[in-house]
Amino acid sequence: MYPTAANGTASPADRKPITLAQLQKMHKQGEKLAMLTCYDASFAALLDQCGVDILLIGDSLGNVVQGQTSTLPVTLEHMIYHTQCVARGNRNAWVLADLPWNSYQESPAQAYASSAALMAAGAQMVKIEGLDQRSSWFTDTIAFLTERGVPVCAHMGLTPQFVHALGGYRVQGKDDASAGHLKQQARAARDAGATMLLYEMIPATLAAEITAEVGIPTIGIGAGAGCSGQVLVLHDMLNVFPGRKARFVRNFMEGADSIQAAVTAYVQAVKDGSFPAQEHSY
Repeated sequence: MYPTAANGTASPADRKPITLAQLQKMHKQGEKLAMLTCYDASFAALLDQCGVDILLIGDSLGNVVQGQTSTLPVTLEHMIYHTQCVARGNRNAWVLADLPWNSYQESPAQAYASSAALMAAGAQMVKIEGLDQRSSWFTDTIAFLTERGVPVCAHMGLTPQFVHALGGYRVQGKDDASAGHLKQQARAARDAGATMLLYEMIPATLAAEITAEVGIPTIGIGAGAGCSGQVLVLHDMLNVFPGRKARFVRNFMEGADSIQAAVTAYVQAVKDGSFPAQEHSY
């Protein structure tokens, strides 16, 4: 959230540090939230200056920074290091960090110790992934963290850390049963204390229904325009990550004369609702 000039254009350089309360207010007022992944201080400064609301230190760094074939090799130590880098470069954006594979699934106490390390490194919220609501460990962990003052974003739908259990990188919630599980999981995560939900690769109509029901901000990636906000992997939207891009990716470097212009275009497209378009959704 930042003030606007007389001509109605945003002035992100003038904005104040974003808080969780402000993100919730933006959601209630219908202002879309713009999130991008970020892994270092230089990009943190640039994204913040361009008006990105939330910087996500994603375990996607395993793919785009480390060259891994999945996020599973990323460790808590890696996440701490990159969170420190981003926190040093950022001034005003909200900082969200992933809990990586094997840093929270063992027990709520393990999740709290890992979250405490990330928050000491500069994170203001942590994100954890969960399968659909077939067991209580996910919501038990969310409750354990939020009761101890750790803001939590619950990541559902396609959860890359559980890619082997899901049978690959496939759209989730396509049938009535799995859609029902995701709706139930959303309610359970909210009731356990999650203050943000992130949905990856689920049908746009389902994501819109969940967003209308839960009353807390939802972030989509391949989940349609009905979410409260959007996120992309930075390297994807800048078209620098090699290989085939997912359907939900848009190349914002196309037609831009600089990285700053591309990021600014992304923020504007999220805010005005032109991204994602139908071709980026399922």
